[in-house]
Amino acid sequence: MSETGKLAVGSVGWMDLTVKDAVKVKDFYRDVVGWTASGLDMGGYEDFVMTPPGSESPAGGVCHARGSNADMPGGWVVYITVENLDRSLERVTAMGGKVRGQVRSAGGMGRFCLIEDPSGAVSALFEAAKKD
Repeated sequence: MSETGKLAVGSVGWMDLTVKDAVKVKDFYRDVVGWTASGLDMGGYEDFVMTPPGSESPAGGVCHARGSNADMPGGWVVYITVENLDRSLERVTAMGGKVRGQVRSAGGMGRFCLIEDPSGAVSALFEAAKKD
């Protein structure tokens, strides 16, 4: 992050791992790399926000492949910060990539959309909410 706390354009600001058994995988990363987990209510089940040892800022999430995450690809997805999501999505298709799904809300943090680059690799583009 920059000195202002805003994610720099082009930086990886978040990562999620979507799996069938998020509880088991959350425990795996807790024991292997020392991350702590905080439950995130998903309306009937919990996903997990993972925080590195000694940090107050989470590094990413471990999510069940259900509910709003049912269509997410398995594996780690990085969220790359862009200045203007709509303009970046236009460039994705112009440059031979694919937009995968609809633009989705990230609550008050902003909005994102999954993309596929010309090689077939999947990531997400994230536009932070505008602060007044």
